[in-house]
Amino acid sequence: MNSDKTTSRKSSRISLANVAALLVVCSLLGQVLGFLRTKLVNANFSPTGPHSTDAYFAAFTVPDFFFFTVAAGALGVAFMPVLSDHLHRGDRKGVWELSTSLLNLLAMIMAVVAVIILIFAKALIHHIVAPSLSPEQTDTAATIMRLLAFNPLLFTISGVLTSVQQTMGRFFFFAIAPLFYNVSIIVSIYLFRHNIGLVGLGIGALIGAILQLLVVIVGTTKLNFHWHPKIMWKSPDFRMILKNLPPRSLDQGIDQLESIVETNFASRLGSGVVSNYNNAYTLQTGPILLIGTAISTAAFPRLNQRLSQGRPDLFRRDFLMILRAMIWITMPVVIICFYTRGYLARLIFTNNAPDIALIFGFLTVAIFFRVMYAIISRWFYAQKDTRTPLFVSIFTISFNVFLVWRLSKPTSYGVAGLAIAQSIVAVTEVLILSVIMLKRDRGLFNMTFWGGVVRTISVTGFSVVAGFIMISLYPLGVNDTGFVTLGGKLFLIAGVIGIVHVGMSALFGLEEVRPFLYRVKRIILKQIKIDY
Repeated sequence: MNSDKTTSRKSSRISLANVAALLVVCSLLGQVLGFLRTKLVNANFSPTGPHSTDAYFAAFTVPDFFFFTVAAGALGVAFMPVLSDHLHRGDRKGVWELSTSLLNLLAMIMAVVAVIILIFAKALIHHIVAPSLSPEQTDTAATIMRLLAFNPLLFTISGVLTSVQQTMGRFFFFAIAPLFYNVSIIVSIYLFRHNIGLVGLGIGALIGAILQLLVVIVGTTKLNFHWHPKIMWKSPDFRMILKNLPPRSLDQGIDQLESIVETNFASRLGSGVVSNYNNAYTLQTGPILLIGTAISTAAFPRLNQRLSQGRPDLFRRDFLMILRAMIWITMPVVIICFYTRGYLARLIFTNNAPDIALIFGFLTVAIFFRVMYAIISRWFYAQKDTRTPLFVSIFTISFNVFLVWRLSKPTSYGVAGLAIAQSIVAVTEVLILSVIMLKRDRGLFNMTFWGGVVRTISVTGFSVVAGFIMISLYPLGVNDTGFVTLGGKLFLIAGVIGIVHVGMSALFGLEEVRPFLYRVKRIILKQIKIDY
């Protein structure tokens, strides 16, 4: 019991800033690898024709859907708050019992899902995901999907184990494990591009999922994790998890359903459109995961802990502090993404890619609101409310399907309509959840919060002007290619926007800039001890 209390005290002293920095750095590495993975797929395989990369992108939709629908809802927001309560009481045995019970249940469900994917892969591709693919592309996509059939099971086991590690304050293995997945796919590109082609990427993804699980298992060392082949059906807390799981799972599943709907409509717009949209979506996902997911993941155990301690005042304080910081960080990133959309599109596609740039330009609006959703949704999840985000998601996915149907018609906006629809839906979802938050806690967004947001918006105006000037000085040339040329211009444009944002934030006295300047000052003025 004493060791359990010691663990709890150690976890409570973990610096949120340090955890966030670890997750941001690893997330950045992951996004660089994910960007490189997509770039290498584009460079080594054709976006059109019988061996189009459309098949590669389409193959991942269904496995991802099942993972997020069945498992991902429990691997944090419906699971970690209950674990946090047990850990706060020093009940490590209860943590292990709940963890193994959930792991066993979800593993059995995912094993059934794997069999379903193996049997019906071709039908799923042809009738649901991408009905307009050619027969050869459909066969390729189905083969890749079958190779991915067991990935949801492997990711589910990894997710349960990393949820336990996060609750206990161990974030390192959770942060680095996904890196092995991307590296494995990148290696498979070079191993299989001249023989089995795109199918080899499915092999790489399967091996990557196995490697990711092995790294996560290493992370359980010294935690005294004990697996038992049983499910604690009679446990009230396990029943609570099962009660909270369906709403959150359906919420996650709706988000993935949105991806399937967009892929379906994109496949109807012609060859290569699925690839173009997924390339733009990859560019959009980077900032969302890097800022929204990384910071909110680091903050979630702290928010859970505040409520477990019976301190809603500290819960509110920490939530507003994190939300303001995320707004401050995201604003210049959105500006950079919008101004450099053409540079990024050409960089990820290797050649000129106006369609990707067009799609990504409309998706930049969604970046800001998806980042905000990452932390706002956790305001509800920390209070064990998974139903409210679900109901809002049901409305927004219905709204999204309608908008996609209307806006993606060739007579309307075409593939750009998919991006426009997603941005409109992202804005709508955050606004609805914010109104509900205000109704439940009328004093949540106080004057101090709004004052900081207004000053951040004022600072953003200077960043917009700086970005416009830099784009005028360093426009995207017709012959600009290669990482050095494009990367150099990107670095200059992003650097100037970032410097202006930080400088004006300091001038306006924003609290969010102080930790950044403090760390920079420590690095610059740090004394180095020299032994004589």
